[in-house]
Amino acid sequence: MLATPIITLTTDFGLKDPFAGLMKGVILGINPDASIIDITHKIQRHNVFEASQTVAMSYAYFPTTTIHLAVVDPGVGSKRRPLLVVTEDHYFIGPDNGVFSPIFEDLKSTFFKVYHITASHYFLPMRGSTFHGRDIFAPIAAWLSKGVDSNKMGEEIDDYMKIQVPKPVMNDNTITGEIVSIDNFGNAISNIKRDDLVTLADIESKDRFRVVYNNEPVPLVHYYAENENNKLTAVINSFGHLELFSFRESASDKYHIKVGDTLSVRIA
Repeated sequence: MLATPIITLTTDFGLKDPFAGLMKGVILGINPDASIIDITHKIQRHNVFEASQTVAMSYAYFPTTTIHLAVVDPGVGSKRRPLLVVTEDHYFIGPDNGVFSPIFEDLKSTFFKVYHITASHYFLPMRGSTFHGRDIFAPIAAWLSKGVDSNKMGEEIDDYMKIQVPKPVMNDNTITGEIVSIDNFGNAISNIKRDDLVTLADIESKDRFRVVYNNEPVPLVHYYAENENNKLTAVINSFGHLELFSFRESASDKYHIKVGDTLSVRIA
């Protein structure tokens, strides 16, 4: 483990209630040396898919051995299992509801193990069944950060839940994808990636690409300020995804863009 263990938090708890703060208190009560990083607590309520996308785009930017704790858990208290995912470089802790589906996809050709967490002696005494983030996931993350061996947390399983992660479709010289998230600025992020576009043409030859949304052509630029006329525009963002934006405005609000909307890219 790192000299200063890092634990990240991704939840739909928001900031009004004490839930996120209580999880931090539990972690620090077990391991005062832990460094806790908030990725976000503003995942849309119960939106497991959005949480899965957030974790997937974030984890690789943290040092190896970082523990990523994701609690978007509409099935809390039910028979859904708490999971620990162990990879060569990172740990992931959260409910068995598909929240780590993109991680499983990313790592399908590499080493990883998935454990059903059953070591209840590491849990907090539970006074109810509605806050496993505090009572199960936070203490497991803390004990793991103190060096407790992952195979002591439970039994290895291979029937963990996965949700369908939409993938772009290639047809002739066209890639068709969909919007998978809307960020705080109203930018609409698609599942079409830079690596998909390079299969069509040199990515620097942006004039050759024709982005189409809602049956209308959308220019592809290098950076936001390149198109200052506030029209709908496309850019490859810093996570390598094709993104629709409107300079200094919310593209989602202005053009009524929603998660699930389709868009396409073709070669001129």
